[in-house]
Amino acid sequence: MDEKQMRRLLKNLFQTQRLAVLATQGENGPYTSLMAFAATEDLRRLLFATDRDTRKYRNMSHNPSVALLIDNRNPERSRTHFAVTAVGKAVPVTGTEDEVLRSAFLRKHPDLREFLDKEGCTLFKCSVEEYVLVQNFQDVSVYRLG
Repeated sequence: MDEKQMRRLLKNLFQTQRLAVLATQGENGPYTSLMAFAATEDLRRLLFATDRDTRKYRNMSHNPSVALLIDNRNPERSRTHFAVTAVGKAVPVTGTEDEVLRSAFLRKHPDLREFLDKEGCTLFKCSVEEYVLVQNFQDVSVYRLG
């Protein structure tokens, strides 16, 4: 799959799917969480929010390396099933990016405004290093962002 096809597939997937599985690494081993997510238009960052009093927050505070799995497993929507893993570093959104990225997240998840506004909630951005697409259980394509 060439870069243009991969970008088109990713954009479509990210528009149609609301949830991703976030994998973090803590002192007791790996940990996964189901998360609402949004992607920036350039596909370089994935956004998600979490309360500071969670295991995933603690894990990312000690080790920002994460993976997010997004798939299209809804059988009514597609005959071709695939999963994409985004690998990168997740850090809290701060400074000048805050308003822009917060707006991007809320455009996709307006129902989460109250959660995002809550004291103790943090918006994270995962700077994606690569996307790994798996189709038909064994066809693998890698899209590295440079």
